[in-house]
Amino acid sequence: MGQKHFAIAKYLPEKAVLQLPGRSGGEDFSSFILPPSSFVSTGDPMIRHDIAQLITKALKKAQKKGDLPKFDLPDIILERPKDPTHGDYASPAALGLARYARMAPIKIAESIIKRMERPDYLGEVSAVRPGFINIRLSSTWLAQQVQTIINRGDSFGRIELGQGKRAQVEFISANPTGPLTFGSGRNAVLGDALASVLDAAGFSVQREYYLNDQGNQVDIFARSLQHHYANALGQGDKFPFPENGYPGDYLIEMGRQLVADVGDAYLSLDEAEALRVFRDEGLTRMIARIKADAELLNIHFDNWFSEKSLYDDGVYGKVFNMLSVNNQLVEKDGAIWFKGAEEEAKDNVVVRSDGRPTYFASDIAYIYNKLVMRGFEQAIYVWGADHHGHVARLKAAARALGLDDERITIILYQLVALERDGKPVRMGKRSKFITLAEVVEEIGADATRFMLLTRSADSQMTLDLGLAVKQSNDNPVYYVQYAHARIASILRRAA
Repeated sequence: MGQKHFAIAKYLPEKAVLQLPGRSGGEDFSSFILPPSSFVSTGDPMIRHDIAQLITKALKKAQKKGDLPKFDLPDIILERPKDPTHGDYASPAALGLARYARMAPIKIAESIIKRMERPDYLGEVSAVRPGFINIRLSSTWLAQQVQTIINRGDSFGRIELGQGKRAQVEFISANPTGPLTFGSGRNAVLGDALASVLDAAGFSVQREYYLNDQGNQVDIFARSLQHHYANALGQGDKFPFPENGYPGDYLIEMGRQLVADVGDAYLSLDEAEALRVFRDEGLTRMIARIKADAELLNIHFDNWFSEKSLYDDGVYGKVFNMLSVNNQLVEKDGAIWFKGAEEEAKDNVVVRSDGRPTYFASDIAYIYNKLVMRGFEQAIYVWGADHHGHVARLKAAARALGLDDERITIILYQLVALERDGKPVRMGKRSKFITLAEVVEEIGADATRFMLLTRSADSQMTLDLGLAVKQSNDNPVYYVQYAHARIASILRRAA
């Protein structure tokens, strides 16, 4: 998550990692528990920051005592060693300071250690050639944290960085014209995981699904359902299948369900009423299926927001007038454009030449609704990388409305390729696309979530369905589950 698209990163705690397998050493539990920064009481700095401060203070003391010459001190870097035998933390600070001090890095490291304070959480601190400072946390102190963890129960690990600030994470938001495909899986898992992290960090978080229930695609969806409904009654020829309509088996089945529920009652509706009825019936049933698909991954949305409501409630009209008064709109080629940056002008049509608002028009009204009308302090979007060109224009539109674009965070993610035992999988069992439900049914919710979170959002990845169910250390899900089982066994024996 780059800083460019993830302004809220400054509010997030350091990522917790379970270090496995543990160090050898019998009673030393330090490598079996989460990083010590999780144990610091609410409001205290992270322990990594504390240790960096100790090194800075030691450097200043060394300079004052004449151990080291005077020079400006840089920020201290602390790393988690890949090899746990090197300690819990390591700093290469002495290596970087050698050219300023004109001393061997190992001598600088030794001077730092000599002047370093020793709070109770520090164990062994050693200088290692060519000049690393290796730091091990006190095993006694770490063991004492076990009782803290037990006492805090479910609240353990929660911090108050957010201080109750309202943040909204809007994710998935796939068109409600079909079931969720596997293509939405990474979006779903990223959005839900981020919302959970923000909640644990003290933000008041809302999970929202934005429903594109307005516009031409929804009308085509309604006409497709009308055809499938009539066809189930043997009268499909009276309601031709629309151009670019939805032929999927899921919609054919929905037409049959509609016949079972209302019989032939909808055959006699006039054109305008039929469009409204089939739009409402189709959206209601498809949204219910999308909710069920999301819940297969243990994802529960707090709010389902209708794009149509932006127009019905006058939000779009209000925002359009604001932009017009602020001289942010221009008419060209019969359409209305948001001025924005010249190099992006081709993407900035707000109203088409036929009078229909674009998706961008809805986006502008939607961000105004989020930040002004509903008062969220942070609006977070999870988008596919193919939407990267929309980032700048949304932020530009927010600025044109007088809003701080730092309150908008857009996380871009790469799509995921699907394989089974190394061979590409492109079609589902019952359709030309692979549904999210099919994948979850095959490998389970936990495996799906875990696998999709093992790589950063901006990294391309492949999920192998065969590997995800394999019971061997080749499968990272199995490895973690095995580690969990081992830990549970230790706890049972210790009880």
